[in-house]
Formats: sequence, structure tokens, C-alpha cells
Amino acid sequence: MNQQLTVIGTGVIGNGWIARALAQGWDVVAFDPAEDAEVRTRDFVTSAWPSLEKLGLAESADPARLTFTDSLETAVKGADLIQENVPERLELKREILSAIDAAASPSVIIGSSTSGFKPSDLQRDCRQAPGRVIVAHPFNPVYLLPLVELVGGEATSTEQTGIAQKLYQSLAMRPLIVRREIEGHIADRLMEALWREALHLVNDGVATTEEIDAAVVYGCGLRWALMGTFMTFHLAGGESGMRHMLEQFGPALKLPWTKLEAPELTDELIEKVVKGSEFQAAGRSVAELDRRRDDFLVELLDLVQKYWPEAEGLKGRI
Repeated sequence: MNQQLTVIGTGVIGNGWIARALAQGWDVVAFDPAEDAEVRTRDFVTSAWPSLEKLGLAESADPARLTFTDSLETAVKGADLIQENVPERLELKREILSAIDAAASPSVIIGSSTSGFKPSDLQRDCRQAPGRVIVAHPFNPVYLLPLVELVGGEATSTEQTGIAQKLYQSLAMRPLIVRREIEGHIADRLMEALWREALHLVNDGVATTEEIDAAVVYGCGLRWALMGTFMTFHLAGGESGMRHMLEQFGPALKLPWTKLEAPELTDELIEKVVKGSEFQAAGRSVAELDRRRDDFLVELLDLVQKYWPEAEGLKGRI
């Protein structure tokens, strides 16, 4: 029997979920009140499909399995999984999630793509089955990147988290169950720390946006793609590993090498960041840069699978 993903909100993230689910052979029902939502979504899927074909489609994958509806209540009927992707405003998310909770079967998991809010806050206005409302935070482009952070709230049971984990695995995602609620979850907190430091470097005239991106692309980013932060530092300790690394470099953590608070986002800093980014884009449209990114990610995912045993089995299912 075909599985159905219901997607509420079809911006970049919502459309990414739609493309991924279609590539995995799921039926997709989408709801978005915006007048041109369906046209934008179908164009998005058409654009993403070549990359998904390179990764490998499920036998029953078909963009024609996407249906749009003009009713939220109709959209959630028959859903095996519901994904909410409305703008990142807490009151709006609470309102929409409450409506979804009231309309959907109480056993169906409702995942929110929120990048920052805690699930207990999202569950607050849900009356029927609040525990099944969880954070299911993906990463752009959702149709290629497999990580999804799953966070349960105060009302969420271990059983509900387990059901969610299996559902997202069947979408060829790599679920990361976050042990406790925290704003920003895990990955975004790490990315925000780097982003704050990068803004300071630009603001202080230490480096341009292009130079900072080069430092990541040709340095730490290459290692992070394979082994992340802790294993990178484990290798930095030589044969004695992490213990030696911490003994040798641990004291440097107290040196003023980083600035934890973000700089003031002045007009001058905004102009530096915007002009630097536009210079790097070199006249290429966002659509062109998207295609370049996707081609790179398809090849990179092949390498990750080859050298990282935990990724085995994702190829052809991502």
C-alpha cells in the first residue's frame, strides 16, 4: 500500500520534502493557500528531478503522484506522515499545528520543520494528541541532504519518537534524535556559531566573504564532510588521539580566538556581506547556483557513502 506524505506550506523547505517523498515513491498531498503555490511546486519538482534521478529513484517514483488541495482538513486525510512548513513565527505555527492536530487522525505523526522552536512550545495549543507533534528539522536542499533532527516535547512518548524515526527512514532520511529540547536543536546551533564568527571577521576587516568561504571549502569543510568535528580533532592528536589533542590545545580554548555574541548588524556590515556575496555569485542566478550545488552534493554523497560506513545503504534511497 502506498504511503502518503501531507505537506502543509510549500516554500523552499516544503517543496524539498515533496520532491524527496515523490522520489521515494510516496503519494504527496499538499496544501498552501498562496495563489501560485501549485505552479511553483511543480516547477520546483521538475528542477530537482534530474539530481534525484542521479541518486536513484524508487521504482514507483513519479511526480504525477502529487496532489494539491484547497482544504487543510482534506489534505490530512489518509496521511501516514504530516509535515508542517509555515513561516518561522511561533504563534502562526501554533495556530496551524492546532488545526492540523484537530483534523488529523490522532495516531499520525506531525513533524514541524522549525529550525529553532522547541516542540513543547509547538504542542501547547494542540488538544487531540499533542505528543505526536514533534520537531522534524531538515536541511536545505531537503531532497538531497539526508539529516533530519527529531525532537520530542513534554507530551511526546518514546513510542511516538520511534514511529517518527521509522517514517523518516522510509523517506531515506538519516534521523538524529535530539536527547533534550533546546532552541536551535544541534546542527543550527553549530552553524550559527560559525556564522557569528564569520560576521565578526567581515565586520572587523579581517577577511572578505570570499576569503572566509575559501577557508571553509578548502580547509575544515573538506574534513567535516567525512568525519565531523570530534573525529577531526581526534586525528589531530596523533596516535594518542583526542586525549593528547585536548592536553596540547585545550588551554587555547580560553584564549580570545572567538567572539560568542553576534556583531551589531549595522548598515555598513550588511553592505559588506551583501556586496561580497554578490561578487562571489559573479552574475550567476540563484537557480544556476542551485544546480551547481546539487551536482556537487550528488557526487559528494557518493563519496560519503564510500568512505563512511554509517552511510551505507543511503545511495539510491536519498
